[in-house]
Amino acid sequence: MEPIRKAALVNATIVEIGQKGSLDVTVAQIARRAGMSSALAHHYFGSKEEIFLAAMRQLMAVYGAEVRGAIAASEGPSTGPQARVRAVLVASFSPMNFRRDVVGAWLNFWVLAQTVPAAKRLLAIYQRRLHSNLVVGLRPLAGARAGGIAAGLGALIDGLYLREALKQGAPDGAAAVAMAMDYLAAELAKGEA
Repeated sequence: MEPIRKAALVNATIVEIGQKGSLDVTVAQIARRAGMSSALAHHYFGSKEEIFLAAMRQLMAVYGAEVRGAIAASEGPSTGPQARVRAVLVASFSPMNFRRDVVGAWLNFWVLAQTVPAAKRLLAIYQRRLHSNLVVGLRPLAGARAGGIAAGLGALIDGLYLREALKQGAPDGAAAVAMAMDYLAAELAKGEA
């Protein structure tokens, strides 16, 4: 039962933070949403901060699995390096990653990373992996400019999440991917000029 209860608490944390729009949620609120007592939540995680970190790890695990799956699906004899970059972008804005509660949770984890070293470390891991995945696809397309373009795409992804957190309505992952691909095309065209 412990893994099931922990997973329920993590999922409840993501929903609570996403709906509240801040980290100003209590363990009691999280536990109530998960259908258990706050004492049990404290037993499993020890503190609200540890629950937040577990939720952050869960979001990163889902994101990482989607990226790996998208990259694997994009590789083949008829695809090129741009397919890998597009796969990373599609995974970044997939319905599983680019939904209202998850976007709100990411925004708040960026805030948490400003004051909690463990959260800052997790966010740095995410940023390094994103950069690395993009550079691998960009290097054959842009050569020495690959790192700069990857940094720009990473900033664009983060910026689109931030803007989404401030909007109303359902997130539009396809529009976000199109915007990122337009940026990529513009950057690659600079190298051809």
